Amino acid sequence: MGDVFLQGLWFHKAEGVVIEKAVVDGELVLVRARASAEQAACHACGTTSGRVHSRYVRRLTDTAVAGRPVVIELQVRRFRCRERACTQATFAEQVEGLTFRYGRRSTGLQTVLQRVAVMLAGRAGARLADTLAVRASRSTLLRLIRRLPEPEVHTPRVLGVDEFALRKGHNYGTILVDIDTRRPVDLLPDRTTATVSAWLADHPGVEVICRDRSTAYAEAGRLGAPDAVHVADRWHIWKNLVEAVEKTVIQHRALLREPEETSPVRTNTPVNTTGFPPRPSGEPRHSGRLSDRVREQHTAVHALLDDGLGLRPIARRLGLARNTVRRLARAATADELLVGQWTGRSSILDPYKPYLHQRWAEGCTVARRLFEELRERGYPGGESVVKRYVQQLREAFPHDDPPRKHPSVRDVTSWITRRPDRLDSDQVQRLKAILARCPELGRTAEHVRSFAELMNNRQGKQLDQWIECVQADDLPALHAFVTGLGQDLDAVVAGLSLPYSSGAVEGHNNKIKMLKRQMFGRANFDLLRKRVLLAA
Repeated sequence: MGDVFLQGLWFHKAEGVVIEKAVVDGELVLVRARASAEQAACHACGTTSGRVHSRYVRRLTDTAVAGRPVVIELQVRRFRCRERACTQATFAEQVEGLTFRYGRRSTGLQTVLQRVAVMLAGRAGARLADTLAVRASRSTLLRLIRRLPEPEVHTPRVLGVDEFALRKGHNYGTILVDIDTRRPVDLLPDRTTATVSAWLADHPGVEVICRDRSTAYAEAGRLGAPDAVHVADRWHIWKNLVEAVEKTVIQHRALLREPEETSPVRTNTPVNTTGFPPRPSGEPRHSGRLSDRVREQHTAVHALLDDGLGLRPIARRLGLARNTVRRLARAATADELLVGQWTGRSSILDPYKPYLHQRWAEGCTVARRLFEELRERGYPGGESVVKRYVQQLREAFPHDDPPRKHPSVRDVTSWITRRPDRLDSDQVQRLKAILARCPELGRTAEHVRSFAELMNNRQGKQLDQWIECVQADDLPALHAFVTGLGQDLDAVVAGLSLPYSSGAVEGHNNKIKMLKRQMFGRANFDLLRKRVLLAA
């Protein structure tokens, strides 16, 4: 390999390096190089010096080439610092783009492992590093995350605030998101008013705060950013309304059941001693594979006879025996051929039919189960015979449709609070019947529809009129919902008028859950904060 090629292959970002030799040692690629810069800058005082004190060799692990690990043996120098006041008498030179202080990896490999750690954390990142022919344990990757510099925290114009669980039911933190860019700004270790208000006070300039109905965040916003406009999230408002509707439906659950309908009376059919219709013995078959075949052959033979063909040509054309063609030609209709020795013929199933009729009347209609029961009673035939007879019973005694399930509280709540165009025709009819039986639910549905129009059309200024209409009705659950709106009325009106929402915050909240699962039990706050902010 030439030096020019190797320079482009490994050190395309490094200047001042001379490659002397590259060898393949088993599964390892070994590169010997030396630094060639005339002088270097002291890391303590920044003074450049060209006075060489000594030389030594650094072994650096680099990114793999063709699946082979790469080790660089780099000869570097120690220089004497020319600044007498500097605390460093000598210092080691660093090659920009290749080395860093105390590093045993190249700058490129260090950057790759840092990105792998941020995206996949410990175990998954270690598995990917092994695939890349780089040795890095899960603990090493976590240390790389912690050593990354703190991301710069900027002050957004529109800030989203929400809580997330560090340990569900025990410890909670706060996530702050820039709604305009949909990127996380910071993570706070708790959800107290003091912590959030202190952050807002330290970062002036927030104009809009998107939040849920939490009183702690509302108070923190008033203390830390008194001039900011609070916007209550529409999803949380609608969720509270759905809960109020569900309470109303529970109060009238007795009217959800549909009235019983009288079942239609069947016409009387002659039956035999077993209670089943007798099988006609002298009538031709009208269905079945044999019946269909005979009727098709009879039609084809008579069509050719009408064309003037003889029996022999017909037999050759249809591929039938001449006697068969003669029998079909003599029969005026196919029914004459279907009343024969097989009609009314005794079956191997006849001794077991009374038992089948009894089990059918008891509600057992599964052919496989009936066949197994008959086999235990000594039935010597096959399952197909039982299946055909069970099919005849189904045609003679069709079962009524199973009774329709009565709508539950959750069903009715969903029908009332969903978009009408997302209900099928059956749900629409059942909801209409329920609202007709229960006037309270009918009025509740009207209030829900008017609130949905108000919210979708951003008509928050009309909320007072909607509240007055609700208070005029005797609907306690909706009254409680209206009382809750009044406690945070300005934020609710802004939420129903402005285009901002906490959707981006909820998305990052779900992402935090995924990151916590990746890190199993090692997702303490400092590590989680770094991953959330750096991954964005």
